[in-house]
Amino acid sequence: MKSDKIKEKFAKVALPKAAELKDFIKENGNHVIGSYTIEQVYSGMKGMVGMVTETSKLDPEEGIRFRGYSIPELRDQLPKATGDSEPLPEGIFYLMLMGELPTEDDVLQVSNIWARRSNVPKFVFDMLDSLPLNLHPMTQFSMAIMALQKESVFAAAYRKGLSKKEYWDPMYEDVMNLIARLPRIAAYIYRRTYKNGVHIEPDAKLDWAANFAHMLGYDDYDMKRLMRLYLTIHVDHEGGNVSAHTTHLVGSALSDAYLSFAAGMNGLAGPLHGLANQEVIRWILDLRNYYDGAVPTKEQIHDYVMKTMDDGKVVPGYGHAVLRKTDPRFIAQMEFAKKYIPDDVNCRIVHMVYEVVPPILSNIKKIKNPWPNVDAHSGALLMHYGMDEYDFYTVLFGVSRALGVLASLLWDRALGHPIERPGSVTSDWMKNQAVKATV
Repeated sequence: MKSDKIKEKFAKVALPKAAELKDFIKENGNHVIGSYTIEQVYSGMKGMVGMVTETSKLDPEEGIRFRGYSIPELRDQLPKATGDSEPLPEGIFYLMLMGELPTEDDVLQVSNIWARRSNVPKFVFDMLDSLPLNLHPMTQFSMAIMALQKESVFAAAYRKGLSKKEYWDPMYEDVMNLIARLPRIAAYIYRRTYKNGVHIEPDAKLDWAANFAHMLGYDDYDMKRLMRLYLTIHVDHEGGNVSAHTTHLVGSALSDAYLSFAAGMNGLAGPLHGLANQEVIRWILDLRNYYDGAVPTKEQIHDYVMKTMDDGKVVPGYGHAVLRKTDPRFIAQMEFAKKYIPDDVNCRIVHMVYEVVPPILSNIKKIKNPWPNVDAHSGALLMHYGMDEYDFYTVLFGVSRALGVLASLLWDRALGHPIERPGSVTSDWMKNQAVKATV
């Protein structure tokens, strides 16, 4: 097998940290880092520190940071394709994996490794072709990942017998193989579902994101530029979100990368997580239809927002479990729209909604974050370049999210993290604790 410098460097970076971590826990394991309330337990454990994720951290006020770098910093400092202004996703993957900014050569190595590993076995395509065309793309995506599990290097190595210290090695192979194949699988699902099964072969000369756009059928350079941005900013959101936590949880049982990532994608498919992006664009289109297709005024948007809430619904794309400011990923997409497609109608409406909604939501006491999240903008950008099949948008999210959650999964195995098994209690037990606290 050809030498893999990325793998060799990861071993030098990650493996010494496992011993450091063991010593750290031995010396500091009894240190108390916080407390939690009954409300937190019942409200989805929000804010409770219960896991370690090396790749990113979400600050309520600053937004997401990848290994300490903000999105504006990464858009400026990560390597870019020749002539482009947006970063290559290979670069942020390298950053999450190694903990340092990549050089252009580092990014080229990652891109070449993925290109060499991108061949998808025919049985995966055969399985997809057997499915109903109206099956949701995310269901098809998860099933294809599960089918690929037959190729797991980790599962085969574990079956033969493997030292715990070596778990990271075959996991690396699974992670890189899976990431390499995801754009081909996603594009195949898109073309069979929406384009009469007319498929487009990959172009080995293109970078990972540009090749994905090409296989989807979008060779406009601006769409490739958008795909680089999209696949960069959706990669990770610390470890507590559903797709990241699920991948980590299933992986903690020593399930391989395919089983773990498929589980994470089933979580991403939920309307309170990744499916929200298609809910946003559907809401924007419904808004336009409500006003007979015209561009609504801010007053009309205000009235439609109130109607949405009066109907007992939420305004999709607004609010976040952790953030208490506008999502920097939303800002990045808004800047992209204003720079490259300033006259796009849907993007203009998104920007007007951004002016109208926060003041309304700020007056509702139970709403802690009235600001837009990443999903509030992405659909309008994709639709501008011709991708109006919004049921597919979450698959794009999934391809991007693979970079973060699979880098984290590899770190889990390198650091020797154990199976996750939090305690649970009954409501009666909780009530008894509350009674004791008042005595």
